[in-house]
Amino acid sequence: MSHHIVEVKQLRHVYPDGTAALNEVSFRIHHGESVAVIGANGAGKSTLLLHLNGYLTATSGEIVIGDTTLAKENLAEIRRTVGMVFQDPDDQLFMPTVFDDIAFGPLNMGLSAAEVEARVMEALQRVEAVALRDKPPYHLSGGEKKRVAIATVLSMMPEILVLDEPTNGLDPHARRQLIALLRAFHHTRIVTSHDLDMVLELCERTIVLHEGRVMADGPTMEIFNNEELLKSCRLEKPFAMQGCPVCSPERSVIPAQKPLVPPHGDKNHDHKH
Repeated sequence: MSHHIVEVKQLRHVYPDGTAALNEVSFRIHHGESVAVIGANGAGKSTLLLHLNGYLTATSGEIVIGDTTLAKENLAEIRRTVGMVFQDPDDQLFMPTVFDDIAFGPLNMGLSAAEVEARVMEALQRVEAVALRDKPPYHLSGGEKKRVAIATVLSMMPEILVLDEPTNGLDPHARRQLIALLRAFHHTRIVTSHDLDMVLELCERTIVLHEGRVMADGPTMEIFNNEELLKSCRLEKPFAMQGCPVCSPERSVIPAQKPLVPPHGDKNHDHKH
């Protein structure tokens, strides 16, 4: 593989109804980077991700993975390299049991039964879901489905992990589990998300899409500190960067409320963050 592992060159996608979802999108992602693609609804994030392993075909432009230009004749090779985790895990889980879903990819690669078993168990261990092996996917919680969906991709041993809104719909505990899991994946990660606090934790680089165009591409902290850029792209800072809503001067216009009486009448109770 070359020194860069994903290159998107002047990518354009127009849907059959004439909607231009992507307009001349270009960027390069190097091996081992963790990159977020953010933007408001309709910015083109999911459309972009679906191009990275050929689920959608570009109207014009090209995508290069390693030294290979994505094309119909090499889709199988590209999809072994680029593992895609969809926003809705129900789009990815369709077999009678969790084991069958995770085994589906390796079986189609022509691996032996022993190799398939080994890959399934390794993937289940990595997402901490060994106990789910024989369960039907429709009996799983949302967080469990997300982890199993990721396991179906990990069993293919991809070099690039692409995730569309991975924390969408998860409760706080499941979200924290997922973030820890993604942090442990040391190859290239490309993530779209409205969960900008997750982006702040996981991604050192962020690409901002707005109306199908790249508006910014740089270090995540620089992007999130550019208030003019965020406002123009209908975005806000992550909650972790917004400060206390009570103490921050810019948020001081708050309807007056009666003071709360501290437990046991403690008049010296301090406001703590």
